[in-house]
Amino acid sequence: CLWTLAAILKETLKDALVPGAGVLKKLLAPLDAVLEGFYNAILLHHFDSHLYTSPYSEATNNLISFIDLLEALLASRIELELPLRCQRILFLKVSYVLNVISSSIPYVIKRKFILLLKKCVLYKSREDAKSGSLYLQTPSLCEDMLALSNAVLQVVNLTWLNQIPLSGKSSYFGSSEAAPGQDSQGSSDQTVLRALSLVVLKALEFKIHNSATEAEIK
Repeated sequence: CLWTLAAILKETLKDALVPGAGVLKKLLAPLDAVLEGFYNAILLHHFDSHLYTSPYSEATNNLISFIDLLEALLASRIELELPLRCQRILFLKVSYVLNVISSSIPYVIKRKFILLLKKCVLYKSREDAKSGSLYLQTPSLCEDMLALSNAVLQVVNLTWLNQIPLSGKSSYFGSSEAAPGQDSQGSSDQTVLRALSLVVLKALEFKIHNSATEAEIK
């Protein structure tokens, strides 16, 4: 079901002949509360259980399908002037995602979530993209980005970053062993390192731009 819904969203966004906003509203409005319920139930799950020890388990695959759906919902947001709750939930309840990233879930899941957060902090509405402004003008997106920034800065201020691995078992073509002459211990996932850095920097930038007082900025 998750995979099918994500596939329909992606195809709708690709189809230039179909008025996206009308189709998306018709498709997502009846599912709005259901998808928020899914988000709460799936991401509040106990991820340290044995079901998630393998990156190939059914539970892990289901979670990957859910991340793909969240990505499609984020991409579909640009079509609607007033986004639905299910398109905003990733921003408003990002703490659930931050908790999953610091759990003992397989690295492939952590990586996908971190790259999804990067897409969130780089997201712009159609109006903001057209205006070329460095700062967001759309009220709902400002509110959402502030919620995301606050949550990110709150965990970063604690020990959250220290709990994030920067590599799974290094993988190479055909094996998980290092090629001769390469140090597998010292290799880190540069894509994840850059994405995490960008998420923190963008959260900080947005928070500073939207802080009222000098004390808050400090």
